[in-house]
Amino acid sequence: MSLNGWLQIALFIALILLLAKPMGSYMTRVFERRRTWLDPVLVPCERLLYRLTGVVPTEEMRWTQYALTMLIFSAATLVLTYVVERLQLLLPLNPQHLAAVAPDLALNTAISFTTNTNWQAYTPETTMSYLTQMLGLATHNFWSAAVGLALAIAFIRGIARREMKTLGNFWVDLTRGTLWILLPISVVFALALVSQGVIQNLNPYTTATLVEPQHITTTGADGKPITTTVTTQTIAQGPVASQEAIKMLGTNGGGFFNANSAHPFENPTPLTNFLQLLSIFLIPAGLTATLGQMVGSPRHGWAILAAMTLLWFVGVFTCYWAESQPNPLLHNIDQQHSLTQPGGNMEGKEVRFGIASSALFATVTTDASCGAVNSMHDSFTPLGGMVPLVNILLGEIVFGGVGAGLYGMLVFVVISVFIAGLMVGRTPEYLGKKVESYDVQMAMLYLLIFPLLILGFAAVTVLMPNLGLSSLANHGPHGLSEILYAYASATGNNGSAFMGLNANTHWYNYSLGIAMFVGRFMMIIPMLALAGNLAGKKIVPETAGTFPVTTPLFTILLTSVIVIVGALTFFPALSLGPILEHLLLHAGNTF
Repeated sequence: MSLNGWLQIALFIALILLLAKPMGSYMTRVFERRRTWLDPVLVPCERLLYRLTGVVPTEEMRWTQYALTMLIFSAATLVLTYVVERLQLLLPLNPQHLAAVAPDLALNTAISFTTNTNWQAYTPETTMSYLTQMLGLATHNFWSAAVGLALAIAFIRGIARREMKTLGNFWVDLTRGTLWILLPISVVFALALVSQGVIQNLNPYTTATLVEPQHITTTGADGKPITTTVTTQTIAQGPVASQEAIKMLGTNGGGFFNANSAHPFENPTPLTNFLQLLSIFLIPAGLTATLGQMVGSPRHGWAILAAMTLLWFVGVFTCYWAESQPNPLLHNIDQQHSLTQPGGNMEGKEVRFGIASSALFATVTTDASCGAVNSMHDSFTPLGGMVPLVNILLGEIVFGGVGAGLYGMLVFVVISVFIAGLMVGRTPEYLGKKVESYDVQMAMLYLLIFPLLILGFAAVTVLMPNLGLSSLANHGPHGLSEILYAYASATGNNGSAFMGLNANTHWYNYSLGIAMFVGRFMMIIPMLALAGNLAGKKIVPETAGTFPVTTPLFTILLTSVIVIVGALTFFPALSLGPILEHLLLHAGNTF
């Protein structure tokens, strides 16, 4: 670890904390329909959309209507993306004449982008046409993020309202989140990326002549060597900057290129890397301020932000420390053969970013359910690679995805308040509302769906050698980590891959598709039910026995509950994966 690395990390979190309040205040004005500086341009567009679609913006919805409308919208956009993928050979903006996407992969990808997961079991530049990238995928980056925003605002209204049966209007929340927040910031961000060298064009791929021809020797069917001389290289082009901006801002993560943010066309400089990191946490951090302002308790929002920051710091410290250590096997060889790793583990990392930025990027993207990567998690040390995995297994609530992180954290808040009430022997209260059995049941249902999907699918997969294990590049505890990470990433709607696992098979395409779908939408149902129940409650006055949710003690309790729930649920699996691999690595074993 170096001073330079810690300064980068400190500057990043300092800017996030500084931007949280102005961003949160702006979102409060947007969703409370107060005047903003963009109104002269966007209000006419909003009214036109409502006229064209027949939406009555003043009509509010019960939680059941809100959920049903959200599901119908998501299903319609899922079908749109699937159809575009299947017909892309017949559609325009396909200069490379890429074939139609296979049915199982098209379904997996459509579910992936609908659920804000952006899991990619394919090589984008050789699979998806420009039209598919823009119409099928980039549009989903806006829609899925806007859906998450709308759901978080609905939950906040459930907390803030009293004796009401409605949570707002889904169509209004979706429209305002897209027009006022995601679209304008993405336009500015995309222009900034273009200025740094991120490409944005519709040109056919470029064929370049190699300065030094490459001679590749393979073994033929008859066992004899075959030498092939490669003299050209195909360099992919495309509308990258526009997709990159919303990919990060909406915590989507789906890359235009297979190398994702390690590709120089997506992330060419340390400055673009830093801007991408800021954009990932910008809205999730701002939503904590929005929460505090809309429920009338700003200090409650800051307490939740403090819990998120504490968990983030533990993760980034652990990952940075682990990746700064030399590989113990090379260290042992070094004593005899003068091999060194003075900077730590640089395997799988870009030299232009280094260990500090790679560890920070891995921590931030898995904290925020953003599947972008600028280094390969598969090449991290066992403990370094365990940090991204643990971040996802905690439920993607450490800042979390756009909207999804906040409402996931608020479910933990309800559980924490309930536990605090049990400790003092009285009915728990949350911001003046009694937390009753129905609220706890919905919160626990939300929390139980997550590990059931991850551990269930992982267990079934390791028991099927022909379907689940044949795609692994590694076996032993490292192979288990690859499988566990895949289902955690899918269920948590993160989308990043540990690598080392070929997921473009029928089994993985369908099983991961189910995990993504259920992990997104089936967890939303109990969350909205909880929000709807909270909205109908009366406010009760605080007493001496009321547990305050605005203090450092609350932050510590909330953090402890999150860690304990995660540890009790996933520690056995982690013990058989990265923890065992770490111990075996120091014993001289690799996988």
